[in-house]
Amino acid sequence: MRRNPLLLALMVVLVAVNLRPAVASVGPVLPDVRADLALSGTATALLTTLPLLCFGLLALLAPRLARWAGIERVLLAALLVLVTGTVCRVLAGSGLLFTGTVLAAGAIAIGNVLLPPLIKRDFPTRTGVMMGVFSMTVSAAAAVASGATVPLGDALGHGWRGALGVWAVPAIVAALLWLPQLRARTAPDERPPAPRSLRRDPLAWQVTTFFGTQSLSFYATLAWLPSIYREHGVDAASAGFLLALSGVAQIPVALVLPALAQRASNQIAHAVLSTAAMGAGLAGLLLAPMSAPVVWVVLLGIGQGATFALGLNLFVLRTRRVEDTARLSAMAQSTGYVLCAFGPLLVGLLHEATGSWTPPLVLLLLFLVPQLVSGVLAGRDRHVAEDASPVLVASR
Repeated sequence: MRRNPLLLALMVVLVAVNLRPAVASVGPVLPDVRADLALSGTATALLTTLPLLCFGLLALLAPRLARWAGIERVLLAALLVLVTGTVCRVLAGSGLLFTGTVLAAGAIAIGNVLLPPLIKRDFPTRTGVMMGVFSMTVSAAAAVASGATVPLGDALGHGWRGALGVWAVPAIVAALLWLPQLRARTAPDERPPAPRSLRRDPLAWQVTTFFGTQSLSFYATLAWLPSIYREHGVDAASAGFLLALSGVAQIPVALVLPALAQRASNQIAHAVLSTAAMGAGLAGLLLAPMSAPVVWVVLLGIGQGATFALGLNLFVLRTRRVEDTARLSAMAQSTGYVLCAFGPLLVGLLHEATGSWTPPLVLLLLFLVPQLVSGVLAGRDRHVAEDASPVLVASR
């Protein structure tokens, strides 16, 4: 059965909208959550780190589930689990809070991995455009959730529980509208097995390293950028505005870059320029944070938006088959998110040990070296080795 491409694009957007709010909405109400549930400092730190660990540890399940049940069914199940987790974590005490967080983050991990191969399969001539729409939607959803959670919670009442629980609504809408997609499910293609694993492929590790290091920098600055500026005398509202401005700067870059990268003969220049923008922003924060704070956070946002979009796009550009896209996406995100989960922790510990933001910012600048090297290597026009796993194709 032929499917309308505009409807398919809308379905991708609806799923992508739900891939960050459940996580990005926690930060603005974290002090309220901690006070209400009497969470220790360790438990609070775990609550913020747990989603990233789930992104990494559960991402490997996605290709296997898709081979077994089809991409469409797995994405619908992920949306339903996301609704369950989002509601579960606001119902009672800390036990359900952590249980719901794991459920929601696990569902997001599945969506993170499976949307790139879905786009590669269903938009073979518009892959760059759709990857841009995907990465832009994820970035925009995170920015909106960060800024709208508290106002929405105030309007609805019920404190932090209402503020977090409201994000179940877009997931419910997406799940209901996704139901017609079950008429076209993916099925394994008949191909003989081959022994090669992506974990023995240098290119796969180059893509993984680039994705992981850029994610580490993003989540570290997401966690600590307001604190850096508050220690320089900036009030809380203005520090939050600078973080939001960095997020807004990511949105247009995330939309445009994938299409440009797809048209290029290779993506080396994109990796170099986006990493350089991040380096300029971090260097400004290190050397002269108060001289031009808007410039530094915008540069940082442009670089982070570009590297995030490029990292996602490499899953598509460095593979020939839909199944390989799913496997590379799972490998890069599983390893990358586990790596980046320690970024905010390392920055926080280094700041606590030294009493200064200089060593943490130097550390983030040093992480740009492996990011640059892996980005240049992954940006070359090559493909990961083809493997045995069955290709995911649509049965109409």
